[in-house]
Amino acid sequence: MATIPWLVDVLRSAGVQVVVQGDWLNRMRPGDFNPIGVLWHHTAATSSASNPHPALNVCINGRSDLPGPLCQALVDYHGVFHVISAGRCNHAGTSRGSGPIPAGDGNTLMIGWEIDYNGVNQEMTAAQYNASVAATAAVLKRLGKDSSYARGHRETSTSGKIDPSFIDLNVMRADVAAKMSGGGGTWSTIVDNTTAGRFTASANWGVSTYSGQRYGADYRYANPVLASDVAWYKVNVPATANYRVDAWWPGVSGYNSATPYIVSTTTGNKTIVVDQRTGGQWRTLGTFTLPAGDANRVGVSRWTTASGLVIADAIRVTRV
Repeated sequence: MATIPWLVDVLRSAGVQVVVQGDWLNRMRPGDFNPIGVLWHHTAATSSASNPHPALNVCINGRSDLPGPLCQALVDYHGVFHVISAGRCNHAGTSRGSGPIPAGDGNTLMIGWEIDYNGVNQEMTAAQYNASVAATAAVLKRLGKDSSYARGHRETSTSGKIDPSFIDLNVMRADVAAKMSGGGGTWSTIVDNTTAGRFTASANWGVSTYSGQRYGADYRYANPVLASDVAWYKVNVPATANYRVDAWWPGVSGYNSATPYIVSTTTGNKTIVVDQRTGGQWRTLGTFTLPAGDANRVGVSRWTTASGLVIADAIRVTRV
């Protein structure tokens, strides 16, 4: 059985904060472990600043139906890597194959990060994402592999796993590739319609939980009119630079086919029209130069001649 006793040193050399959990060098499951890639998961536990790693004990010791350890490392709310094992863990199950990862025993093939967030009405924090990107890039370099060997559990699972929720795995791989080539512009923030102090809309915008494709607990809707009445997302942009702007809305066949999104850039407002009849995932509006500062940066307008409800759910801004 191979092990990865170099894991802690590689993570720390990448600038990742590490906490070693007990006898990690000898805590492992029996069986082969010859990893060629890194697999991202979420724990399904709700973490917070005051309770940053609620799933840590389970990841170390396992469950009644699945003995631990359940990952090589758990990533807590603050982006700290809790290293649990240098060997084989019960995290991946059977792999159906994804990208360069072949079908087979996922526990043999992959090193696993369990990122501690619930994945239903909670997304991973920026600290978790940035630390996971840095760690993945460093480990893949150590393995002699490129960013295509970073996968999400939902890509390899044969049993319908959804983790990790609320991230675009192709974007993740692009961020890992950038980090591996010496970049690292992975600043990213998400604003939902329920994010405190970050979303404003008039009383004309209702609240709905109708579609299960929504981001978070609910979303906002309004009838189209020939007036702007913008629902705004406020973003604290750290520096004037280029940013990719993505939007999430639940797709319903009766929703609006020509919804205008407004992005406030250094050269004025830009309008992007989208079809909200299909959705339920991040859709890229484009890459724009945004000015530094805390202000309304992305909006959804009601001004459209198309029929069907206009939806405002969530947006994501990522430095590129």
